[in-house]
Amino acid sequence: MSTLSTAIAATDNGLDWPHLFATRAERMKASEIRELLKLLDQPDVISFAGGIPDPALFPAEAFGAALTSALTGDAKGAALQYSVSEGYKPLRDWLVARMTSLGVACTTENIMITSGSQQALDYLGKLFLSKGDTALVGWPTYLGALQAFNAYEPHYDRLTPVGNRSAKDYRETASANGGQVKFAYASADFANPTGETLAQSARHTILDLAAELGIPVIEDAAYQSLRYDGDEVPPLLALDIARSGSIETSRTIYCGSFSKTLAPGLRVGWVCAAKPVISKLVLIKQAADLHSATLNQMAIHRVAADGFNNQVEKIRNVYQARRDAMLASLSRHMPEGVTWTRPDGGMFVWVTLPAHCDGAALLAESLKTERVAFVPGKAFFADGSGANTLRLSFSCANEAMIEEGIKRLGRVIGT
Repeated sequence: MSTLSTAIAATDNGLDWPHLFATRAERMKASEIRELLKLLDQPDVISFAGGIPDPALFPAEAFGAALTSALTGDAKGAALQYSVSEGYKPLRDWLVARMTSLGVACTTENIMITSGSQQALDYLGKLFLSKGDTALVGWPTYLGALQAFNAYEPHYDRLTPVGNRSAKDYRETASANGGQVKFAYASADFANPTGETLAQSARHTILDLAAELGIPVIEDAAYQSLRYDGDEVPPLLALDIARSGSIETSRTIYCGSFSKTLAPGLRVGWVCAAKPVISKLVLIKQAADLHSATLNQMAIHRVAADGFNNQVEKIRNVYQARRDAMLASLSRHMPEGVTWTRPDGGMFVWVTLPAHCDGAALLAESLKTERVAFVPGKAFFADGSGANTLRLSFSCANEAMIEEGIKRLGRVIGT
């Protein structure tokens, strides 16, 4: 049969798409969280599932003014035009000042704008991971990070910042899996999904391990601004710079985002790192999407420059009250044997059920009988463990909804 005849036959019979996909496609799985977000459209469901900001708190008027200014002022041509891959320079300049306030001395050459910090994780996976290499992650860890890294076919090993595993042990395990340890990934402040914060000593432990292994540390700082209690702890990158002397001699790659503070829909995040890392990420971005939307960057810059701190203070006050309400409701309504974290910030409380419980089965029953949604914890574990855990988000439910939802959930768990 001719090549043309073969192509026509394939079209007539339908292609065997799975056979044609690259092997990495087998590791691409649907996000349980993204699927659960569809429940937000069901008015009778009390949802603690989506780790998303409350849209009622978005600075919509400020964005309206910023977008109008960008589209009517002298720079209106630039707002709609192609731009540089590194990102809108005034926004990068603002981020230099922001990072400096966090103890990170840097220049615009150390900053690249991304389409949300999720894009940064994908790019970093692409940059560092070859098939069979090992990424060190938390147990549990952010599901979106696992999804970003999975496409590059790594193995995962457990990052234990308060453990006693040696660098030699990590190397030998990675070598047995046919690769090398390539990076450690950590969310140091109010982590998704646990809500936990790494103590400064634990942050130093991670940096010590990374130094012994000769690997970078990817710091996911999506929730860094959302502290409600306790003293600020310097970012890993700030501690790294204090140890090494400058950002150019540091090993930490900081991934930031405006999604939890200003607006997630504009998809603006950033990476702050040594210049050799930024240079490679710029090349990846040029090949992927050329640059993040200039109009969005201009709007974010205007709103951030005019009132970032005020916006953060507003949302902190609201989310703190909701966190307090959830912790109080859990104390009142959870049956014996259930434990949970008490986060100093962020959007999440992590619940551990008795060992015999299954979060996925509990979700099905909860939706059926009580109309309460949450995220089963198993999805956050690289090895598929943690079936008896679940994640609750308090960001989008008011205090009355939280009290009613936790009471219902307690009934389901107790049956």
